[in-house]
Amino acid sequence: MCTLEKRGNLFLLTLTGDNEHRFNPDAIATILSLLGQAKSQAKRGSVLITTGHGKFFSNGFDLAWAQASGSLTGAAERLHQMVESFKPVVAALLDLPMPTIAALNGHAAAAGLMLALSHDYIFMRKDRGVLYMSEVDIGLSMPDYFAAMVRSKIGTSAARREVLLSGKKIRGEEAVALGIVDSAAHDSAEGVVEATVGLAEKLAAKKWNGDVYASIRKSLYPELCEILGLKATIFATPKL
Repeated sequence: MCTLEKRGNLFLLTLTGDNEHRFNPDAIATILSLLGQAKSQAKRGSVLITTGHGKFFSNGFDLAWAQASGSLTGAAERLHQMVESFKPVVAALLDLPMPTIAALNGHAAAAGLMLALSHDYIFMRKDRGVLYMSEVDIGLSMPDYFAAMVRSKIGTSAARREVLLSGKKIRGEEAVALGIVDSAAHDSAEGVVEATVGLAEKLAAKKWNGDVYASIRKSLYPELCEILGLKATIFATPKL
């Protein structure tokens, strides 16, 4: 399902298995638990990298699990359960006391793209992988914190329109041009992880105070943090 590996100052969270890495309640609970472990072990110089195995970074919520309820009402209730249980995962990433980097090994769709956007940096492959918000195509409304995430993390109205209102599958080069991802110059999943490790090591060398880092991060996205129930901690100004 997913694993957390510690390599010196770096935490590597991996969505495992050659599948779509769909988020059902068990997967969501596991990710949240592993983020809690990373937070509990955080120190100056810690950095989190999140990646996956196979063709998909994540294809979003487990709609098959929702539909397996056997009724429209049951499916809607299960979908709502996933939307609500995923919200703390987004909050945990924004509150994590360390820099965070998403290394997209493949496609990131719907909640999978939200997971990526919850990180400070996003790297993609140039040879494979798209960003895709499927809601307009499959007829699902947008959760409030999804919309707030897009408004907070994607800078222009034109880019937000492309992501949310076009049903477009955005490849790496275009994602960089739209300001959604930071890099898409990598030929393989291994190349993406290698590049993110390089960035992570540079960030780790800064030895920043993680709590201050998280507080500054949260201050950048007040609307999103309000929806998530997060507050930025005010730290005393150091004497010079």
